[in-house]
Amino acid sequence: MKVLITGMSGTGKSTALRLLRLRGHRTVDTDTDTWSQWVTLPDGSTDWVWREQAIAGLLNGHSEGDLFVAGCKTNQGRFYPLFDHIVLLSAPAEVLLARIAARTDNPYGKRPEERDAVLHHLTTVEPLLRATATAEINTIAPVEHVVQQLEELAEH
Repeated sequence: MKVLITGMSGTGKSTALRLLRLRGHRTVDTDTDTWSQWVTLPDGSTDWVWREQAIAGLLNGHSEGDLFVAGCKTNQGRFYPLFDHIVLLSAPAEVLLARIAARTDNPYGKRPEERDAVLHHLTTVEPLLRATATAEINTIAPVEHVVQQLEELAEH
């Protein structure tokens, strides 16, 4: 099974991946230069998108065991047909902001404009993700419970 774990910053995508990896699953966090790149859009703004050849190679080349891929990119929808499940991780805004403020492994969300962007994306992007997800997991639950739900999805 190939499972995409998506959601806003602070929902626990990276935390879930770490635990899934410890439990023996193949995992890929796409928030690295290996899997994603900055592109300049026609309006001059920039976007952090998946490297489409790399993601296609990963998904088309996977044949054994379960693969859990985490990310939230504007071009991820192009790859939905290659996944067995699209799982939205979600949590209330105050939980996201508290997690982002407390985390030490990712600097994103520490600046006021980044926190504002997280809140903006929560109201504009998350509904789009919800509409295309095959499952949603509220990550207020302990991470072990979240990971158990992800593993159960991969079994079906």
